[in-house]
Amino acid sequence: MNARSRFWIVVLAVLLAVAASAGTSGDARGDDDVSVGTPNWSGLDVTDYSGPIPGRSGTLIAQVPLAESLTLPAAAEAYRIQFSTPNQHGAMATSTGAVFVPKGHAPAGGWPVISWAHGTVGMADACTPSAFPRSARDVTYLGHWLDQGYAVVAADYVGLGTPGLMSYLNGVTAAHAIVDAVIASHQMDLPLSPRWAIIGQSQGAAAALNGARYATEFSRGSKLDYRGVVATGIPANLEYLYQNLGPVVPPFALPGGLNAYTAYILAGLDEARPDLRVSSVMTAKGVARLAEGRETCYPVLKDALAGDHVASWFAAPLASLPGLVPALHRYMSTPYKGYDRPIFLGQGLRDTDVPAPSALSLYAQMKANNQPVELRVYPDDDHSSAVLASMPDSTPFVARILR
Repeated sequence: MNARSRFWIVVLAVLLAVAASAGTSGDARGDDDVSVGTPNWSGLDVTDYSGPIPGRSGTLIAQVPLAESLTLPAAAEAYRIQFSTPNQHGAMATSTGAVFVPKGHAPAGGWPVISWAHGTVGMADACTPSAFPRSARDVTYLGHWLDQGYAVVAADYVGLGTPGLMSYLNGVTAAHAIVDAVIASHQMDLPLSPRWAIIGQSQGAAAALNGARYATEFSRGSKLDYRGVVATGIPANLEYLYQNLGPVVPPFALPGGLNAYTAYILAGLDEARPDLRVSSVMTAKGVARLAEGRETCYPVLKDALAGDHVASWFAAPLASLPGLVPALHRYMSTPYKGYDRPIFLGQGLRDTDVPAPSALSLYAQMKANNQPVELRVYPDDDHSSAVLASMPDSTPFVARILR
C-alpha cells in the first residue's frame, strides 16, 4: 500500500467517524430544505420532450414566465427556460432552469450574471428545482445576489424535468449545464453582461468547481467572460470513500442524509456506466436502494434511510468490479488543478453531511498545485448555515472578480 492510499484511508476514517458521531446529535443541519409535492412547470412541461434538439450546446429552445409562486421577491422578472446541453452519455440532450433579473435599471453593459448550482434535491423529475418554490435560505441567498445587481441563472441539471436520469455528482455533465444555461440566457433579449461567475452549494459546489474548471473551454465562441467561482459545503475527494464500500464498509449506520447521497451516487454511476454492472455486487436490498434513489426526492429518502447500514447493501466489495475505481473517479472527482480564474471555498466546521476534511483536503491539493484559491472556515456553522455565513466574505470576492 503506497503513502497516497494510506493517506486517503485515514481521511475516509475521519469522514466516517465525524459523520457517524455528529450526525445523530440533532444540532447540526444537513442539506437545505427541499420542497416536495406536485411540480409547477410554469406552462413548460418538457419531462417527456421529444422535439428537435439543437446540435449546438447552450442553444435556447424555449422560455416562459416563471409562475409567480416560484419567483424570488428580489427579482423584477423571472423565467423558466429549456436549452440544449450534453448528457452523461455524450449525447446532446436538454435541461431546464430559471432566470432571475434584478430590480432597477441595468448598468451600462448589462447585469453581470451568477450561475447558481443547486444542492441535493434528488434525481427524479418530481424534484426539479425550477418547478418548486425556493427554500427560505435560498430566497435570502439568491435575493442577496440580485440585490447586489447580478442576474441569477439557475440550471436544474440535465435529466431533472427532462428525459433521462439526472447524473448525481457527475461533475463534467453538471459543468456543461451550468455553462450552457448562461449561454442560453444571453439569447433571451435581456440586458445581461458577458461577465459571469459561478456559485454553488453541496452537490452544487462540486458542480460549480467542475464548471469553473471547464468554463472557459465550454463557453468558447459564446463571447462570455467567465470570472471565478464560489463553492460552499464541497463534497471533494469522496470518491476515495465510495470506492471502499462493501459488506463491511462502512462498519456502522450513518445518518439518513449520507445514506441518501450514497443511493444517489451509486444509482447515478450505475446509469452512466452500465458496463460496470454495479448491481452485480449488491444485495437485493442494495438494488432496491438504487431504485429508491432514482425515484425519491431528498427529504423523503433522507428520512426513509435514517439509521440504515450501507454495508448491508453489498454482497461483495464495490472495488472488486473491474475498472470501478478509475471510472468512479472520472465520474465524481472534483478537479484540484487547471483553473484559470479565482476560487473561493467556504466550509462550516460543524458540517456533518460533508465534514471539513473533504474541503480542507481539496484546498491543500489546490494550493500544492498553485491554483488561485482562498479558503474561509466557519467554526459555528453546519452544511446549510455556512451558505449565509459566508456572505460577508464571498460578497466582496464576487464584487472584485465581476467588476
